[in-house]
Amino acid sequence: MFLNCHSYHSLRYGTISIEDLVRKAVDLNIRTLALTDINTVTGIYDFYKLCEENCIKPIVGVDVRVENEQYYICLARNAIGIAETNLLLTDHNCEGIEIPKTNPSLENTFVIYPLENIPECLLEHEFIGIREDELNLLIRPDLKKLIDKMVILHPVTFNGIEEYELHKILRAIDGNTLISKLTENDHCQSTEIFVDKKKLLSAYKLYPQIIENTKYLVNSCSFDFDFSTPKNKKHFTDSRENDFKLLKELAYAGLERRYPDGDPDAKARVEKELGVIDQLNFCGYFLITWDIIQYSNRMGFMHVGRGSGANSIVSYCIGITDICPLELDLYFERFLNLNRKTPPDFDIDWSWQTRDTILEYIFQKYGKDHVAFCGTNVEFKYRSIFREVGKAFGLPKEELDILAGRPMDQHDNNSVFRAVHHYGKMLEKYPNQRSMHSCGILISEEPVTNYSALEMPPKGFPIVQFDMHTAEAIGLEKFDILSQRGLGTIKDTVDLIKEKRGITVDIKDTTLSKNEARCNEFLSIGKTIGCFYIESPAMRGLLRRLKCENYKVLVAASSIIRPGVAQSGMMREYIFRHNNPDKFEYFHDVFEKELGETYGIMVYQEDVIKIALHFGGLSAPDGDVLRRAMSGKGRSLSALQKVKDHFFESCKELGHPEQLSKEVYRQIESFAGYSFCKAHSASYAVESYQSLYLKVYYPIEFMVCAINNGGGFYRTEVYVHEAKMSGATINNPCVNLSELQTTVYGTDVYLGLMHIEKLEGKIAQMIPEERKNNGDYTSLENFVKRIPIGIETMQILIFIGAFRFTGKQKHELLIEARFLMAGNRPDNRQLTLLEEPKKEYQLPNIQRDPFEDAFDEIEILGFPVSFSPFDLLQTRYRGTVMAKDLTKFHKRQVKMLAYLISRKHVPTKRGAMFFGTWIDAEGEYFDTAHFPNCLEEYPFQGGGCYLLLGKVEVDFHFPTITIHKMAKMPFIPDPRYSMDQYRSLETARLLQEDVSMTQRKPYPQEQEIGLPRQKMK
Repeated sequence: MFLNCHSYHSLRYGTISIEDLVRKAVDLNIRTLALTDINTVTGIYDFYKLCEENCIKPIVGVDVRVENEQYYICLARNAIGIAETNLLLTDHNCEGIEIPKTNPSLENTFVIYPLENIPECLLEHEFIGIREDELNLLIRPDLKKLIDKMVILHPVTFNGIEEYELHKILRAIDGNTLISKLTENDHCQSTEIFVDKKKLLSAYKLYPQIIENTKYLVNSCSFDFDFSTPKNKKHFTDSRENDFKLLKELAYAGLERRYPDGDPDAKARVEKELGVIDQLNFCGYFLITWDIIQYSNRMGFMHVGRGSGANSIVSYCIGITDICPLELDLYFERFLNLNRKTPPDFDIDWSWQTRDTILEYIFQKYGKDHVAFCGTNVEFKYRSIFREVGKAFGLPKEELDILAGRPMDQHDNNSVFRAVHHYGKMLEKYPNQRSMHSCGILISEEPVTNYSALEMPPKGFPIVQFDMHTAEAIGLEKFDILSQRGLGTIKDTVDLIKEKRGITVDIKDTTLSKNEARCNEFLSIGKTIGCFYIESPAMRGLLRRLKCENYKVLVAASSIIRPGVAQSGMMREYIFRHNNPDKFEYFHDVFEKELGETYGIMVYQEDVIKIALHFGGLSAPDGDVLRRAMSGKGRSLSALQKVKDHFFESCKELGHPEQLSKEVYRQIESFAGYSFCKAHSASYAVESYQSLYLKVYYPIEFMVCAINNGGGFYRTEVYVHEAKMSGATINNPCVNLSELQTTVYGTDVYLGLMHIEKLEGKIAQMIPEERKNNGDYTSLENFVKRIPIGIETMQILIFIGAFRFTGKQKHELLIEARFLMAGNRPDNRQLTLLEEPKKEYQLPNIQRDPFEDAFDEIEILGFPVSFSPFDLLQTRYRGTVMAKDLTKFHKRQVKMLAYLISRKHVPTKRGAMFFGTWIDAEGEYFDTAHFPNCLEEYPFQGGGCYLLLGKVEVDFHFPTITIHKMAKMPFIPDPRYSMDQYRSLETARLLQEDVSMTQRKPYPQEQEIGLPRQKMK
């Protein structure tokens, strides 16, 4: 009888989770239940499963509304019915087709109208819903004649009075208004809760026809769904047999290319994998991925195939990945095995510049009716909850900032704040809006709308209304089409080297850099700024601690930096054992046999599975539970806890001592966060090495392209500094030599016009385009005639030195510009057929302070170019120690002068601590640690130079200074404002710093890890 139930997937409307909705129905002994969320089918599959588990007949549908006006309720009579409704919503969401207010074309769907929207003609499958409080209206002749087409309508939206208030708050948030300003039409009625079924039926006892009609609808609806069958596109060719034939041909052709010497192990592996792939009917999945890669190659794009797919030699042979699984002993079963019930998962990276082109190809090739992005539910978050709820209560901005910015225990204890806390806590984990999954693409055999309505987010690619977990549950496996800036940097560097030097670098040849002595040297000293994945302070510190000198150690480093390994203390133990291979014993023979390459430390997801199987004696299905937990699909300990009891029982049967079993499981548990599979780490390591190779042998071109691709971990200034350290001469933007992006001529790097923040984008593009079409700018006057520019923008270009080719001082150019542009409209400029002689102005020669240029640069670019930050200090002192000598000062106090690059915030029980990264006056990097007690007295004060006093701690070749005191050092007054003391100090405040936040706990110290270094008996 409950044909119109809303869950919290009716965004900013319903307040009941799917679980609570079904649980309440069970409590009330309701045996048939309909889920009809507003304009969405997000929850129908979870709802279906829960109803089946609880012996409730599930009915699914949609409450169709336009601008908060209820048009009708759709109830699917069968699977075709829900597909019809999905298509109705999709046409509206994606094509802008108006939803008909009455008589929609839905042949397999029951349509129930509210009394406010009765059509002139009711079709056979259309009914009118009448609420209990509307029964007294049936005395009206116009309604009385329609009783034989009426059904019971009792909407359910919330549980109890408290949730009714929460519903109103949600409506206020949705309407961006105050709760007090809501009208009756803005929210639901206070009666929209579950009631006793018998009591509800008794209210309609005078109208048996309405009851019978309702029973007819309930009995006629039958939504059955098969979760066990794959829903992905089945075949790449026209049949399974032809798919296998094509895949086999491609694999063997690739085998000859990848292994020209005819490696028998490789051939045997290919044959074995092809058999499994065919048996599991995954040939189409491989071929679709191969097809996408082929298009990418035709377009000249770079890609990286990573994730567990790199465990497959077939994917290596057909070009999906560039990792040889034989070289790294990667086993195929981690990716695909006969116990697996779901298709494999390929993760493919493209440059951020080319990913959309790849996506457009996929949608065009496989048809927009069969392709969509996964959706994702964005939940209310801590800060946004309190701000949104507070706004609904009418709190002013100042108090909203307090709610959002301070911990709860620092909020005022008044009635409004208490109400905000109360309802805010209720909203935790509630979905707030739907968004697009960052990379998951679905390609289905049947139209996607058979499973979901589609929505069109601003990005421009349609999304389904459920997330990746639901997609996987119903049999739709995603293709991960990702993007990153590292690949853009590599590809652009190769192109720039070809353009500027005429040298062709085959960067896809992965043997290029793995054994390069210079690359290995850079790697071992952490000289990796700009290189994909290995440039952060933490990663550079790890590389130095490991003295990482080869590809295989880098593969391990890529994984042990991950939270699952680092937080457990295994990263620190790995560093110890790597540096001291003769100072530990394997505490059990299984660890020596299975994890000898990583010193008995579980580093990869595979390692955890190996130990669970070979030490714990778990079954392959339990191993798959572990795999899923490791891959992030079951993050937290919940997935691991399911096999915990079995693990200890099995260990006992195998005769392992309880203490040993507990220690092993403790290590397994620590991986219940993110960690990498070995193939994923190997893929990352290949790309890291590719970028490192370019940095080592073509450093200036590489840093230019890193700048143009938006950098990575650091701000632009750091990459400009790195280019300078690589031998480049850095030049300010110039209208005759600069492009939109940064470019290089020999060793002269010209910053791109895009870095002038206040320069309008279209002007920044127009300047080099006009120059290319009509030649260099010959004078300021010539420039003014060719570029439609206003006086303020012109002044910015003059101040940054963009017209220094004229040989005139900035003050001359400023006066000349004002003469030239007086009374001229910027949009009326054009070249004349006969150029008049250029007017010359005689201006006095003004002595200019050379530091004025540096302050102009800070103001316009955000950092100085003509001088280093150290040149602008009032003091000439440069510290007693330089970064290159820090390893000689272990346990000694040092005083250093340094420029702040970045700092990372780490919360601790005693307060916030920071890890800083700096450069000294010689331009070399070093790192510091700042503990809470020091920060209270000596806090960071923004970007700039600091005098540091601290104690050096050298940890396995890597020095860190624990800071005791620090003070920000003053710059010289800005000479441009010598008459204004305040403004003369203002520009220095514009210097930036990179601040990153983390919620992780500090990594454990050696004494806190407790990992045994002796054999346990």
